[in-house]
Amino acid sequence: MPTQLIPLFPLQAVVFPRTDLPLHIFEERYREMVGEAIRDKSEFGVVLARENGIINIGCTVGVDRVVQAYPDGRLDILARGRRRFEIVALNEEKSYLRGELSFFDDTDFSPVPPELREASLANFRDLRKLVSLGGRSEPDLSDPQFSFQMAQCLSDLELLNGLLALRSETGRLKRLNQFLSQYIPRQRAVAHVRKVAPTNGSAGHPAGL
Repeated sequence: MPTQLIPLFPLQAVVFPRTDLPLHIFEERYREMVGEAIRDKSEFGVVLARENGIINIGCTVGVDRVVQAYPDGRLDILARGRRRFEIVALNEEKSYLRGELSFFDDTDFSPVPPELREASLANFRDLRKLVSLGGRSEPDLSDPQFSFQMAQCLSDLELLNGLLALRSETGRLKRLNQFLSQYIPRQRAVAHVRKVAPTNGSAGHPAGL
């Protein structure tokens, strides 16, 4: 059933349950929204913003802590994902969007095949050598929805939004492993080029040498 109206924050970001999202809040309407969430210990929904609107799938977050409050009212916060949802209806009576939300979780509870989980852990270990968490906390490897912990290390928004909508841990891990089988080799190649490029050629030498 739809719940009460919950504030919505359109962002170029996807957040998952039990993962962190560092945010810098500067627009007045979102300072109001986040201020209310801090005061009431309530949640707001993060949805992926597109040029022509917003995606109707998202995840609520709560403010885990205020990292810094600036004199002009801006805030640096660390939010943490809670519940996945679909938007049932939008409300524009306030300066920021609110929505009637229908919450969902996985519907496929079949155990993840051991070989799939082992392959996922191996990919995750390789991935962590190549990417930074960007202020997020270390992933919880014991999370039964471990795919969410893996996904927070990635930046492909279309992939992440697709994972958020999937209601099967096995399905998410399969999609992640398929993506990472190409992504990790590419990132290794990029890292190698960055490492060796400054030592190649004659850049920086005086002309004529």
